[in-house]
Amino acid sequence: MKATADFNMVNAYIPGRADVGPATEAMIERRNALLGPAYRLMYEHPLHIVRGDGVWLIDPEGRRYLDVYNNVTSLGHCHPAVTEAICRQVNTLATNTRYLHDTILELAERLLASVPGTDLAHLMLTCTGSEANDLAYRIAKVRTGGTGVIVTDTAYHGITDAVSQFSPSLGAAVDLGPHVRLVSAPRQYHAEGADLAERFTRDVEAAIADLQRHGIKPAALIVDSLFTSDGILPEPAGFLKGAVEAIKRASGLFIADEVQPGFGRTGEHMWGFQRHGLVPDIVTLGKPMGNGQPIAGLLATADALAEFGKNSRYFNTFAGNTVSCAAALAVLETIERSRLMPHAANIGKVLLDGITGLAAKHEAIGDVRGSGLFVGVELVSDRTTRAPHRVLTSRVVNLMRDKGVLLSACAQGHNVLKIRPPLVLSAEQAGMVIEALDESLTQAQR
Repeated sequence: MKATADFNMVNAYIPGRADVGPATEAMIERRNALLGPAYRLMYEHPLHIVRGDGVWLIDPEGRRYLDVYNNVTSLGHCHPAVTEAICRQVNTLATNTRYLHDTILELAERLLASVPGTDLAHLMLTCTGSEANDLAYRIAKVRTGGTGVIVTDTAYHGITDAVSQFSPSLGAAVDLGPHVRLVSAPRQYHAEGADLAERFTRDVEAAIADLQRHGIKPAALIVDSLFTSDGILPEPAGFLKGAVEAIKRASGLFIADEVQPGFGRTGEHMWGFQRHGLVPDIVTLGKPMGNGQPIAGLLATADALAEFGKNSRYFNTFAGNTVSCAAALAVLETIERSRLMPHAANIGKVLLDGITGLAAKHEAIGDVRGSGLFVGVELVSDRTTRAPHRVLTSRVVNLMRDKGVLLSACAQGHNVLKIRPPLVLSAEQAGMVIEALDESLTQAQR
């Protein structure tokens, strides 16, 4: 089965379509020659970035761009608490998990304490979110004896061979495995009058039945708990419960992919799955964990991990190294000390309310939705039919870039503006995003 989505290409640079100037063109040609054809650049006019500072990215001429897209640096670029922790640790010791060290243990204690009321008991570390989801799938297969995996139709869970097979948003070149079943993302306007939770549960039950009918035992349901690549679909809270119960009835595991929703971004909880009142078997963590330092991992129940741990040895040279663990601890401490969760809730409301207010002026805004500092703006050609307006979305993303505000797009129709700023975004900066969006929508529709 081939994937059909076109991963994040709505705002990409396409050679020959834009005049980028001789210096930029020369750098692009050099990059292509050295790095090969598989890489992509964002925006019609690609950016050359030389420095980061908080919510800002800075080009060689000193122009500052407000970064409201980059989830990796969740505390902002070059956050002093993280950079100091990295420098201090790299000047002391950089080593792996085969030696005893307090830092990884303290990190495990802090992360497990963030999921009270669950059976999550163990931390395993990787370098990337893709690796975390790959490891989670390995564990699920051992625990269940199955291989079947269920994901939403525009999901993204990573780039390893195993995980790319259940990441349909990677594009048409990706073969989805025969053990993979897609269900429609919980888009409210596609529910055809049915209760969204019931519809999603029925779809998951049907996917389980289809796997079983083909002799494939279900291993896992894995979802990004904010359905980010599907278009940022946070509501209604709690709608995931029935689907999770269905996979557990089939002896499969529920894996909550928190690479994008996690680390306080929703403003309500540390993790996106908590807003649904769920208890995952495995929680995968990634991008924001080290604020740019490569560190990721998973939290698992003792039951999920027991058989895997008994029969498999796990070692990853760089995963869990002392420097990355120090960075991750600094991230957790900063979120708590600076009260970034309530801050995300407050500034997220400013952003959500401000953009919602633009809908009265701009007919192309079909919906505005979000949770905390994660906002999706759906652009449509017709509000009644909610027909996606991909061309307009591309124009707006590139106009925003030209005005100094960086964001991207997602969803099956490539028509949802993806606004995901660092957690330190201020109310004034949120106002800049709203103003630039207003101007860009006006300009794009002339």
